[in-house]
Amino acid sequence: MATLTQQESATAERLVVTDGARKIFLTIIIAGVVLLVAGVLAAIFHWGAASEATGTVAHQAGSPLWLKRIIVSLWHSNLFILGISAVGTVFVAINYVAYAGWSVIVKRIAEAFSVWLIPGAIIMFVVFLLGRHDIFDWTREGVMTKGSATYDRIIAGKSGFLSTPFYLIRMVSYLVIWWAFSWKLRKLSLEEDLNGGTQYFHTSVTTAALFLVLYAVTSSMSAWDWIMSVDVHWFSTMFGWYVFASWWVSGIAGITLTAIFLKQNGYLRFLNANHLHDLGKLMFGFSIFWTYVWFSQFMLIWYANLPEEAVYFNQRLGGFNGQYTAIFFFNIVINFFFPFLALMTRDAKRQMIVLKIACIAILVGHWSDFYLMLMPGTMRGENGFLIEIGVAAIFLGSFLLLMTRRLSEASLIPMNHPFVEESIHHTT
Repeated sequence: MATLTQQESATAERLVVTDGARKIFLTIIIAGVVLLVAGVLAAIFHWGAASEATGTVAHQAGSPLWLKRIIVSLWHSNLFILGISAVGTVFVAINYVAYAGWSVIVKRIAEAFSVWLIPGAIIMFVVFLLGRHDIFDWTREGVMTKGSATYDRIIAGKSGFLSTPFYLIRMVSYLVIWWAFSWKLRKLSLEEDLNGGTQYFHTSVTTAALFLVLYAVTSSMSAWDWIMSVDVHWFSTMFGWYVFASWWVSGIAGITLTAIFLKQNGYLRFLNANHLHDLGKLMFGFSIFWTYVWFSQFMLIWYANLPEEAVYFNQRLGGFNGQYTAIFFFNIVINFFFPFLALMTRDAKRQMIVLKIACIAILVGHWSDFYLMLMPGTMRGENGFLIEIGVAAIFLGSFLLLMTRRLSEASLIPMNHPFVEESIHHTT
């Protein structure tokens, strides 16, 4: 990739979302609907060996199996994309606070990712209200009532925290905080484009610093609420960091992949191999960080061998007739070994084709990571993939439609950002 000369200056670029691009996104959604319908039919009529195998595990009382899988899949894929959406704002905020200049070239992509926060929040709220009994055992009738046939002493001991009103208050608080700061940083960015001056940058730095403090707390708490409380008897003090690491590296992969596609379609002409190199370093480094947190959590639980902690990994590594064993090892390979080996060299981090493959692998891998976090605690041994992949495709196509529309609303290059010239001439 050619290096820009020092004489070149930033010029505005506007994304035009073509009918062809929209058709691709709609095709992804339609393919998801087809897979979803096929999965529902397979679950109802017990088609295929997988359905017969999972039928050996007794289905709990509640919604029909196919409906429960849809509910859990909506929670799963929405959580994954919602976390990535918030990471777009986290990426912008970190670079503001760090006074980083290199990332300005991809700043608008990160800003556009936050577009899913409102639809994602609505979906999460509705799914919880309508399907919470299929996701969370602690919401079931009588589970916290002493003397009830379904009473659970351990769950009842957590009743002060795991109560539906308090849970909803926390959920709304997390999402409002994430959305409000995303909206504010985006607003300041657009006003800076229109009016110039450094006051918008300095206000953004202050806003970003406050957001990062609040996000550090709310992201961990949201992981406890939305994922860890699925396995309500189990707990891990490292879980918040684990979920954040998965969201963060997936968000970086999403930003990188979007930047590459824009570059290959004639946009972001100032994006060069040096920017890709830095994005590649972030993916490489945080894939290792995710593995560090994963191994630390696993090793401590394995070494202590306490039943109330070891049950989490027993279910995923051999439990339910080995339903999740292959996914458990696939998770380690695709989320650590593959990005580690693919992105190890400097040249690999500067090649679009290598980065594209690594980004797709990371996104698929961490979607499967969330699958492994949620399915054993909800579906037990009655898991599947057609419904889950179908729902994921519907969410992906919808996210791409909204995200590209947000990208097209402003220049891809923040024209009056104080570090824009530094970014377009960035070298490593």
